[in-house]
Amino acid sequence: MFISVLDLFKIGVGPSSSHTMGPMVAARDFRSRCAAYIAAHQDNQPYHVRCTLKGSLAFTGKGHATDRAVILGLNNFTPQELASEDVNQLIEVLSQRTAIMFDDTTSMLFSPTDDVVFDKGEPLPEHPNGMIFQLMNAVGKTVLTETYFSIGGGFITTLADIKQVVAPIKVESAQSCGYPFENANQMMRMSAQSGLSIAAMKRSNEQERVNSAQLDAGLDAIWHAMRTCIQKGLAAEGILPGGLKVKRRAKALYHQLQENTQKASMNDWLCAYAMAVNEENAAGHMVVTAPTNGAAGVIPAVIYYAVQHEGATPEQVREFLLVAAAIGGLIKHNSSISGAEVGCQGEVGSASAMAAAGLCAIKGGTTAQIENAAEIALEHHLGMTCDPVGSLVQVPCIERNGFGAIKAYTAASLAIRGDGQHFMSLDNCIAAMKQTGLEMSVKFKETSLGGLAVSITEC
Repeated sequence: MFISVLDLFKIGVGPSSSHTMGPMVAARDFRSRCAAYIAAHQDNQPYHVRCTLKGSLAFTGKGHATDRAVILGLNNFTPQELASEDVNQLIEVLSQRTAIMFDDTTSMLFSPTDDVVFDKGEPLPEHPNGMIFQLMNAVGKTVLTETYFSIGGGFITTLADIKQVVAPIKVESAQSCGYPFENANQMMRMSAQSGLSIAAMKRSNEQERVNSAQLDAGLDAIWHAMRTCIQKGLAAEGILPGGLKVKRRAKALYHQLQENTQKASMNDWLCAYAMAVNEENAAGHMVVTAPTNGAAGVIPAVIYYAVQHEGATPEQVREFLLVAAAIGGLIKHNSSISGAEVGCQGEVGSASAMAAAGLCAIKGGTTAQIENAAEIALEHHLGMTCDPVGSLVQVPCIERNGFGAIKAYTAASLAIRGDGQHFMSLDNCIAAMKQTGLEMSVKFKETSLGGLAVSITEC
């Protein structure tokens, strides 16, 4: 099994990897299919495009900016290129248009208000995050259609490919890399047999696809984006969009800590850094999927603390990201990182496990201790629901990232003081997360139909 660190950590925009970034990628892909179809037929009739959102995308898509993502994707934008753009201003312009332009002479009709349909009926059976795109001719007949699924972390798949996806990645051949571990037990066994650390094995696998310089440049770009996101979040203030009137708090918290560092605890700093990221995410600004947008603050916060307070080096940051990606890949392969599939245990829980493993590694942990750190962090997120208030990635998501970072640091500290021997394996914990997600009510899986989402009293 192989999933690249450069794919798992993707630079994009908030507020959601599965509900914003994934639909944007899908819409852009369908745009290219429409362009090819219209160019091939050249009959000059007015074609019309529509997107129907299903399942969790329908229930929480408004709060997660899924409609905006579809508009942007159909207009040929990618999450990566929007990271430095004023998306709100861009949406204002695009929302006034009634057609998608391919060139000066070719277009298809599209009403941003009417042609993104939130269908709250039965979800598609294959996955809770489904999208049906249609291209229709002048008499309303569908001439081209595709069904996409946003499967977490900004990844998408089609209806034709969904059966080749294993929660939720396409399985590559075991010969696709030198150390093709598919679970934590294999990872530890390969490490023992080869004498290589997890980071070294992961680096070796990556370098079968890119050279060392390209890999390091990619890792450095990921960390630069994470660091920039923290710093912007620590400098910003005001009310977050969406209607809940949630106030940004990271800047004020950070200033309090700076004014009295003697009374500032590790927990305080971690919360400030993590909340800064997720306030940026909630505002629709640049973040890195780590492994999702909803959990984007955990890993950056732990790395930033290690760099700012403990003197972690650039090389250690790369090692951290490689180890975190190795653990994230195992979770993604054997369970899920999608809140719509397994609840927030798959988002913040996965991020915390990845951060714990990365931190343990740069503190000199053995392979067994790193596996233990990941297990401890994940274990203490089992059963966590995804129940965002108002369908927005704000309450409880912003604070929850701070606590995920704290649990990650605690898990790494516990593991590094042990010998790596422990009762519950990471593989068993991942299996438990998957089963818990399967048995969890849909109300608690990013639909805003239960839990905190329905526990507020409107005045």
